[in-house]
Amino acid sequence: MKQDFTETVAVPEGITVEASANSVKIKGPKGELSRRFVIPKISIEAKDGNVILSSKSATKREKSKLYATRAHINNMLKGVQAPFVYVLKICSGHFPMNVSLAGSKLSVKNFLGEKIPRITEIPQGVAVKIEGDKITVTSIDTELGGRTSSNIEQLTRIARRDRRIFQDGIYIIQKPEA
Repeated sequence: MKQDFTETVAVPEGITVEASANSVKIKGPKGELSRRFVIPKISIEAKDGNVILSSKSATKREKSKLYATRAHINNMLKGVQAPFVYVLKICSGHFPMNVSLAGSKLSVKNFLGEKIPRITEIPQGVAVKIEGDKITVTSIDTELGGRTSSNIEQLTRIARRDRRIFQDGIYIIQKPEA
């Protein structure tokens, strides 16, 4: 059943929100995030310390897109207040693995005795810190931080070996709270 539908997201103190036709720009104490939402039949506007998402004669599909947009905006608001932190653990049982960070590249050397290092690119807006056997990934953008953590974890993915025996790798052990 089609009906007019409106969702309101409250903006906390100290955060400014600019909303134009399809994009939202949020500035806070930790940084600035912007995102473009190309969703027909859904309008986004910022008024009186709130972000208002509305749709005229919304179907189930438009409602679900509106809820997803609201979740993205909430994550952006959380990110500019406090960054999202992912913690990964380096586990090397068979071969001493060497993980290093040079500029914007993270490399894993001697993984299961391999001669060629495995390398992944760290995108702009993500801070990676290696301390002993822990890797900390910090970002104000939850999607960028999660994607980077996943790329680091997938860097040491093993095929054609028994995972119960070869437990070497880098694994996500802590994700940010929802």
